[in-house]
Amino acid sequence: MRIPAFSHGVTSFFWALGFAVFIWLGGMTVGMTRATAVVIAAVAGCAIFLYVRLYGEDDPRRPW
Repeated sequence: MRIPAFSHGVTSFFWALGFAVFIWLGGMTVGMTRATAVVIAAVAGCAIFLYVRLYGEDDPRRPW
């Protein structure tokens, strides 16, 4: 049985969502207001999504 293949955009979204939740919870833990933590997490999540989407995929190499 093989693991299903996921689109790179889907995996980028899950990475961004995971890190955004981590940043949001971390912001709440250190005493940020809820609104500030949400805004920072949303902006960071968008930036993380773009970064992983653009630079996170390995170029397949030709087998020798």
